Amino acid sequence: MKNIVLTAMAASAVLVSCGTVQSLVQNTFPYTTNVLVSTGVPADKEVSSTATATNVQTWFGGNNNAKIKDVRISDAKISVASPSGGNLSAFKTVKIYVSSNGTGERLIASRSNISTNSSSLNLDLNDTGFLDEIVKSSGLTVRTVYELKNQTSSDMNIKVALNFSSVPAK
Repeated sequence: MKNIVLTAMAASAVLVSCGTVQSLVQNTFPYTTNVLVSTGVPADKEVSSTATATNVQTWFGGNNNAKIKDVRISDAKISVASPSGGNLSAFKTVKIYVSSNGTGERLIASRSNISTNSSSLNLDLNDTGFLDEIVKSSGLTVRTVYELKNQTSSDMNIKVALNFSSVPAK
């Protein structure tokens, strides 16, 4: 009986340590940008805003030989940066695309039929597969496409926060 208990404890310790090692070697790197939603933006019309992801490039420097692999989107969120106390009730849909020099654009996150008075919202992640080629290339671009239910009464600054995850390459 003691051997069974000791074996079970040893197996549990090994499994916990494997999970700990995996979480230590998995990398998460952020990307943030702001999107200005002007009062003149009409309702029921898709509008696009593009930003070059220079902060992601500092992680890899456009280095296609960066020692990472299996890059995926792990989190996508939008929130009202200004005005203070603002909410996302004017939004109907939001879509986030990524691309880079020489790659096609890929939809990584979106949300349709938005109905919230909250100041932040987690987007639904699209299973786009691995994004290694896009993230490790130079000129990573993030395009935010949104549609409003109604015009805003004042300019609004929306923060787009993305997190990418990867594992070390051998």
